[in-house]
Amino acid sequence: MSERPFPLRSGRWTAAAGIMVLLLPPFYLDAFWLQTGLFAMSAAIGAIGLNLLTGSTGQLSMGHAFFLAVGAYGYVYLASAPDGELSGLGLPTPLAFIGAIILAGVAGGVFSPIAGRLRGVYLGIASLALIFIGQHVLFNAESVTGGFNGRGVPPLEIAGFSFDDSPGVVLLGVPLGALERLWFLAVALLVPAAWIARGILRGRPGRAMNTIRDHEVAASVMGVPVARYRAGVFVLSSMYAGAAGALLALVFQRTVPDYFGMFLALDYLAMIVIGGLGSVAGAVAGAVFVSVLPQLLTRFGDDLPLVAAPGSGGVSPAEAARILYGAAVVAVVLFLPRGLAGVWARLRTAAARRRAARPFTRLDKEEQPA
Repeated sequence: MSERPFPLRSGRWTAAAGIMVLLLPPFYLDAFWLQTGLFAMSAAIGAIGLNLLTGSTGQLSMGHAFFLAVGAYGYVYLASAPDGELSGLGLPTPLAFIGAIILAGVAGGVFSPIAGRLRGVYLGIASLALIFIGQHVLFNAESVTGGFNGRGVPPLEIAGFSFDDSPGVVLLGVPLGALERLWFLAVALLVPAAWIARGILRGRPGRAMNTIRDHEVAASVMGVPVARYRAGVFVLSSMYAGAAGALLALVFQRTVPDYFGMFLALDYLAMIVIGGLGSVAGAVAGAVFVSVLPQLLTRFGDDLPLVAAPGSGGVSPAEAARILYGAAVVAVVLFLPRGLAGVWARLRTAAARRRAARPFTRLDKEEQPA
């Protein structure tokens, strides 16, 4: 009797099936769920970048929201034509989107010499200054940012296809509005962003980054250029944040300075801690948890105890969400050091052990009884 284990499921087929599932919601979900999903996917892109920096390289950054603002406002400025007191370059929107990502990378490059020399809480404090600098610029550079009221976001247009509510686009009998079109754009950004980060972490750069995080002296002795890696990862993380900010601007259709403040920076730190440090899948899971929870509490707050409408004097949905994922951060630190990604890894390991303990067998033809 010969033993033949179950064939391993191909990772490529699994990834393809996951992408197909991601493409289905625009055909079935309403506007609320599509917008919530878009917030989650834009947050996932930014969280992947922060996880490369903090989770894999060990650099604590409190200024991630600054680079999201650079991406969002960079896209608006590059894509908008001058209008009265507001300035802009009026570039084609695809170039403006790419330019916003590059602009965020340049901003990260300007800060990278500091990131290459500081570590731990010192880098966290230095990057925290970016939030205050960014808020000052966003509120006072009114010709670029629109000041307190912000400014409108030009819709992205690629080869004559506009990601807005213009009529006439129907796919499989479903009319595609702005949210449906932006959903496909978000998937087209999230999938390669996760794939690139996964390749980096599984390759030689990822091993060098983990060595820097765990044993900086040993990394230097082994010939790893620590300062160069730290600076490079900071630039890469900033570009991820720029892409997330530009996508977020397209979803909101208006940029406002208040959004890109301290709370957003803390939200991103919560995402990578809850999801799992150093894991691409964990960054995505944490982003979904942190970004979806406030939306759900807002939608269903009337049916939940202790949650009141904003301005009514009780606990607002946003405050309740922060309390809940603050508690989640504490629970993860105490009981799940590897976050949600660690839970999934444990389940997979347990399933593999059960399969190994009870292997699949069948009789060969020549051994089958007559």
